[in-house]
Amino acid sequence: MFILSQKNSVADHFLAELRDVVIQKDRLRFRRNLERLGELLAYEISKTLLYGPSQVQTPLGAAPAHKLRQPVVLGTILRASLPFHQGFLNMFDGAENAFIGAYRGHHLNSDEFSVEMDYITSPSLQDKTLILMDPMLATGRSLEKVYHALLRFGIPAQTHIASVIASPEGVEYLRQRMPECRLWLGAVDNHLNEHYYIVPGLGDAGDLAFGPKE
Repeated sequence: MFILSQKNSVADHFLAELRDVVIQKDRLRFRRNLERLGELLAYEISKTLLYGPSQVQTPLGAAPAHKLRQPVVLGTILRASLPFHQGFLNMFDGAENAFIGAYRGHHLNSDEFSVEMDYITSPSLQDKTLILMDPMLATGRSLEKVYHALLRFGIPAQTHIASVIASPEGVEYLRQRMPECRLWLGAVDNHLNEHYYIVPGLGDAGDLAFGPKE
């Protein structure tokens, strides 16, 4: 598991702005900070991928190079992930993309809620690198359901899961249920509250990025 905030960097500044209730009023800035953190996490993930030797021609001669040899698929849970996804796409600009409509449904009882999924589209995932992203890793149940639904498009060679903010409960849930997936996180917060929101978190990322929903 990789946690971006474990070492001080400009990512701390972007995270602080995402959380700030005053700065959150600027939706453009909120979306841009999600995008920036996507770029930073994409860069960190890129260090683990497979590259092959190559050569490029410059105006003055040939230069050695290393080019990415693994096909990448970016999997995004709508709608809060769209700016985060753009950050990854800025780095992996040749990647294929999968989009999934998944959200919290009705509460089944005081301790559990349903996860609804009404849209999914994906290229083949067989033997590719899947990067599955959701800005907020709360319970982990949505990510688990989405991941297993995507497997009908093929078995990835490797899967990375990226989130901006996670709860300890969500991290443990995914580590138990999906040990084959590697987690890449901006920060891990204190806990989930009784409504399954991350504390201190930042609120509803989708509403802050795109406006409140009915």
